[in-house]
Amino acid sequence: MSNINEDYIEDYIREVIKESSVFLKKLEEYAHKNHIPIIHPEVAQFLKVLIKIKKPKEILEIGTAIGYSAIVMAEAMDSYGKITTIERREDMINLAQSNFTECNLIERINVIHGDANEVLPKLQGSFDLIFLDAAKSKYMDFLPYFINNLTSGGVIISDNVLYKGMIANDDLVVRRQKTIVRRMREYLDYICNNEIFESSIIPIGDGVALTYKRED
Repeated sequence: MSNINEDYIEDYIREVIKESSVFLKKLEEYAHKNHIPIIHPEVAQFLKVLIKIKKPKEILEIGTAIGYSAIVMAEAMDSYGKITTIERREDMINLAQSNFTECNLIERINVIHGDANEVLPKLQGSFDLIFLDAAKSKYMDFLPYFINNLTSGGVIISDNVLYKGMIANDDLVVRRQKTIVRRMREYLDYICNNEIFESSIIPIGDGVALTYKRED
């Protein structure tokens, strides 16, 4: 559980949303057993619904891990939709690609190995949706690099933006997390007040920001 909502609210939401597929349940169990962070069930459902509405053809994900969220998004897309995902850890890439192969999505998900700060400045192409789920202190660093790759009218989904409630309440801040809190607050202030964006902060999971890039 996070510090964003009362436990009974999270429990209720997770009871009423549709259960994960057998394969995704297997990944959830693996992630829990091996202490690998993946998106919360209610965030996964939010992604699915948004993708069904937006119908993106190209998605960029920053932070692949074992490939759980990429699979969730790919399954929600039309069959011709593709995902480019960036991951710096080779062991995670190997696990993710194995998972993509097992669920027949390897042809639709392209994994780029490298640090996002180095990959993003060289990234070619445009994306209708960007899912940001990487190092929390780096969100503001990543934004200037990928914003030009986001299509006009495209959306950014940023995960963990309330970070266990610390972003909203100084009383919850742990000393070693002060830099993350400061940097995330800078990021949220920017996306909420920049003229090219419309943003909403949604208190589900560990906090999600939905950002729309105004059309030219």
